[in-house]
Amino acid sequence: MQAPKEEESRTQEAGEDAGAPSEAHKGWYSRNYLPHFDAPGLQQSITFRLFDAVPLAVLEDWREDLGWLESLPATDPRVVELQNRIARYEDAHHGECWLRQPAIAQMVEDALLHFDAQRYRLLAWCIMPNHVHVLIEMCDGWPLDDILHTWKSYTAHEANRMLRRTGPFWFREYFDRFIRNEEHYRNTVEYIINNPVKTGLAGRPEAWRFSSAHRQES
Repeated sequence: MQAPKEEESRTQEAGEDAGAPSEAHKGWYSRNYLPHFDAPGLQQSITFRLFDAVPLAVLEDWREDLGWLESLPATDPRVVELQNRIARYEDAHHGECWLRQPAIAQMVEDALLHFDAQRYRLLAWCIMPNHVHVLIEMCDGWPLDDILHTWKSYTAHEANRMLRRTGPFWFREYFDRFIRNEEHYRNTVEYIINNPVKTGLAGRPEAWRFSSAHRQES
């Protein structure tokens, strides 16, 4: 996998050092329409999706319907309901679903694994046709935004090259939720590895090739 050299060269062109931790962890912050929490040592459940998995028009209709306000806390019922609507829409496999192609899914999985135990601990993952679920433990000095930027910038570049296309690949925003306790951790892992089963893509978690469940069984 060529992620480090290509990603570092692109980042250095922008005047940043991709080989070392950048800015401090942010704590609570909001970007676009979702709240995020960033701190070292946290276990974070993260979902990011293809740019066409949930059309912006659909998202805007939901926000209007829910009476959306910027900078809502993560526990606000409107935030929870919006996240649930997005998850249901994603699981219906809308859009081009480029991650259904084995070569692209493998490339994305390789990118997740590449900095495991260096910038984060990779605990569980599942690559669905139009979105990705990941559970990580944060490492000191590597903010959540930096981790997502590394994954998304490299994989978007590579996927577009493989597809012989240009333009956006991932949706700019992502969803994250920090793990509160052991029960929450177990439930999150179960949700991630069972997502292909729930949506009818596999008969059991281990049968879905691009997942932590499959890798652990191999």
